[in-house]
Amino acid sequence: MAKAFGIITSSPEHKVAGMQDYRPIGAFSILGRYRVIDFPISNFSNSGIINLQVYISSKPRSLAAHIGTGRHYNINSKRGKLQLVFPVEEEFNQIYRTNIAALASNIDYIERQSQEYVVIAPSCMVFKQDFDALLQDHAESGSDITLLYHNVDDAKHGYSTCNELKLDGNRVKAIVPNLADEDNKAIFMETFVMKKALLLDLIKKAQATSSMYSLANIVNHLAGELDLRAVEHKGFFAPITSLKSYFFTQMRLSKYEIASELFTPDWPIYTRTSDSAPTRYFEGAKVVDSMISNGCKIKGTVEGSTIARGVEIAKGATVKNCVVLAYVKIGEGAYLENQVIDKYATIAPGRKIVADIEQPGYIKHSDKV
Repeated sequence: MAKAFGIITSSPEHKVAGMQDYRPIGAFSILGRYRVIDFPISNFSNSGIINLQVYISSKPRSLAAHIGTGRHYNINSKRGKLQLVFPVEEEFNQIYRTNIAALASNIDYIERQSQEYVVIAPSCMVFKQDFDALLQDHAESGSDITLLYHNVDDAKHGYSTCNELKLDGNRVKAIVPNLADEDNKAIFMETFVMKKALLLDLIKKAQATSSMYSLANIVNHLAGELDLRAVEHKGFFAPITSLKSYFFTQMRLSKYEIASELFTPDWPIYTRTSDSAPTRYFEGAKVVDSMISNGCKIKGTVEGSTIARGVEIAKGATVKNCVVLAYVKIGEGAYLENQVIDKYATIAPGRKIVADIEQPGYIKHSDKV
């Protein structure tokens, strides 16, 4: 059993227009079955780190309902604990809503943990990682903090609001914002490994330095004093930091060869199950290169899209390159392309809604258009 507890941060610095008005990023649907939060929790569970704190910054209802007691993540009170941590108070100014502020307001929960080490991961990134192996590697290295990063070759066009690591070999010289000035960068995955005592010290130093400081800010501020070591992540990686990045993450994962990097038999991604009837495909329906969840009624055409549970697509309707969330109803003859359609939305018969693929459109929760 790993001698560490886990913290999943709320990532308040990332804002996804539209969808985040109704739920935190961790509650966003992935492929109609999973939520973003399922990936970090599954990583911890599969790594044997089963004492977890999940921080939620705002609109907690959907995320709290999905996580529940944690039993579906193979975590229960007999062999671990999954604790939801809410903000003590709401800040009127967003600049004060940092992960350091959340950790400081609940510092007693951290102090009570008996484990020597802590692994901190974000709730807004989709990837697979053995945190126990990362922990053992960190302990053997003797460094103060280990940080996880992913090398990308398209940093000019993605990874908005992400940070990058400035490296000298495997040593971290600085954590700086991604200015999208180069394609090839080491994107920081907001994942830290350190001793609990050091985390407590960093929280206090951050508060004494600036009320706006995040954990990355204080680590960067002390980079000259701390031994910071970087470990490269391999495999699928997708930060959910904008509507565009959410859209393209779904599009990428709809391809079998890409999804197979993330979903492997030896590393299950746990989620809350929802039993319902199989999807019905009526005469005249056409589905190409798409992922369809259960409980749907498909009478029209679906191409290159991901469709969540309980969606109804009427006769003559076309859904192309779209992310359709649960219980959406699309009327007869409607045409939708490059859209993210939020839960319970209704599209009128004959309606045509098209966006540029580089700037996908958004139809809001429960809207009628």
